[in-house]
Amino acid sequence: MKKIKFISLSLLFFGTAVFAQDLEQAKKAIDAEQYQKAKTILKSLIASSPDKGKNYFHLGEVYLALDNADSAKIYFDKGIVAKDNGNFNYIGLGEISLDNGNTTEAEANFNKAIANLKKKDAEEFLYIGKAYINSEKHDYKKAITSLKKAIAVDAKYAQAFLSLGDAQFGDADVNSAYSSYRTAYDLDNSLLRAKMQLGVITKNAKAFPEAILAFNEVIKLNANYGPVYRELAETYYFWSTSDTSKRAEYIKKALEYYEKYMSLTDYSLDSRMRHADFLILAKDYEALQKEAQAMQQLDKVNPRIFRYLGYAAYENKNYDESIKALNDFLAKVDPKRISARDYLFLAKAKLGKAISAEGTIADKAQFDSAMIDLTKATEIDPAIGSEFSDLGVSLYKQKLYIESTKVFEAATKAPNSKNALLDNFYLGNAVLFYVANDLKTDAERNKPEVQELLKKADAAYAAVVAGSPTTQDAHLNRAKINRFIVGPEAKEAAVAAYQKYIEVVHAKGEAELAKDNVKSGLIGAYSYIGSHYAISDKAKAKEYFEKALVLDPTSQYIKESLDVLKK
Repeated sequence: MKKIKFISLSLLFFGTAVFAQDLEQAKKAIDAEQYQKAKTILKSLIASSPDKGKNYFHLGEVYLALDNADSAKIYFDKGIVAKDNGNFNYIGLGEISLDNGNTTEAEANFNKAIANLKKKDAEEFLYIGKAYINSEKHDYKKAITSLKKAIAVDAKYAQAFLSLGDAQFGDADVNSAYSSYRTAYDLDNSLLRAKMQLGVITKNAKAFPEAILAFNEVIKLNANYGPVYRELAETYYFWSTSDTSKRAEYIKKALEYYEKYMSLTDYSLDSRMRHADFLILAKDYEALQKEAQAMQQLDKVNPRIFRYLGYAAYENKNYDESIKALNDFLAKVDPKRISARDYLFLAKAKLGKAISAEGTIADKAQFDSAMIDLTKATEIDPAIGSEFSDLGVSLYKQKLYIESTKVFEAATKAPNSKNALLDNFYLGNAVLFYVANDLKTDAERNKPEVQELLKKADAAYAAVVAGSPTTQDAHLNRAKINRFIVGPEAKEAAVAAYQKYIEVVHAKGEAELAKDNVKSGLIGAYSYIGSHYAISDKAKAKEYFEKALVLDPTSQYIKESLDVLKK
């Protein structure tokens, strides 16, 4: 009997060792972003050891990493009732609660997870900290608090230091993060991600050559560690945006490194989606279309595939295909997953279809629908308006002035936009040309809606001259706009703007004053100011008309105005 008991215990210990080893393999696969491999291992462990709660928890973690909360919840719910370590699954449910904005429910779940901890238990604090980091509604300070509890239990807990670095980095405490990552790696030099994150900090400081050296150090330690190639890809991508002279070279390297990353993770649907996201960043839409078509063969109904097809089809000028794919995406995806950019691309595709090659609106309904989509985009994220500039300029150059005003108006409302001054200038110009060229009578120009539009143009020019006082055309066009606005205040504003224009161009010297367009602007300015003072101050009126006559000695209007003033 003793022998049988001994054999049974040996088998038990052997089984535990196999379980631990396999679970560690799953964890390593998760760290290496080999999610398909991790899922396969964990599902196998659940089938063979259904009482091990950590198997369900880590599988749920994988599904959360893949943005599949429904599947994650299924495994967390099952894992709670497991006999061994079922409490970990409350942490997973807590992260879902955080994602849903329910912090009270999240904390209740976390408290359940740690309700029966022993003195030396630290792992639960680690994963609660990670939940606060990984949640869509992250709370880095609470993550730091939890992770420090784990370290208080075990001062040499390398994984806790690694996650503490993540939380500190997210909390913009870069120096502390660097120290925590270095400590994690010193405690366990198998933690390649800790060493990689030191390079990530360098990358985020835009020290791109130094970051590349740091990532290559990781590759020397393990050339098969996939995430480091993704970091290299992102480094070259960001470098391409700051050194545009080498954009093509760096984008090529970025795409090559991302392909290497893919080859070391897997070519599952989830990995292909991450690849597609990167292709959108790199603006390689031909490759995106091929990737989307490959994904469609794997899964014909996943909504995100329709997004990729829609984006790629628009950039490749297949507008009907783009509209269909994006409408399918919007109809099938969880509304919480719709981004401002989805509506921006849909609007662009509709505009591509609505506007003819000759620059006329061939489909008014499609055009109006595109304008609604742009509004929806800004409602989701006002900052997306900063990306409307090119679209507005395209409409403007096609002389679709009133149509472009709607786009520029949205663009000017985008917070912290780098294009704000130019967008405001185009907005003012679009209104000016619409009112001056497209409207033929004063009755049309005096309509309330047109007067309101003119006031918006005046405000737009005011924003331009506030940010760039020497932009002379903004002063000149602001004067012209105010000439169309009804009321004496507007006429005074026109005079003030003309005077500012005169001041600015004279300050730029003789070379500027010799330009034909500047002479034309000055003639208009002097003549208008002269006519404005013709009744109230004849001496001043005469002074300005005489200045106009010097620049345009053949003008009958100027000559006749001076004759009247001399009488």
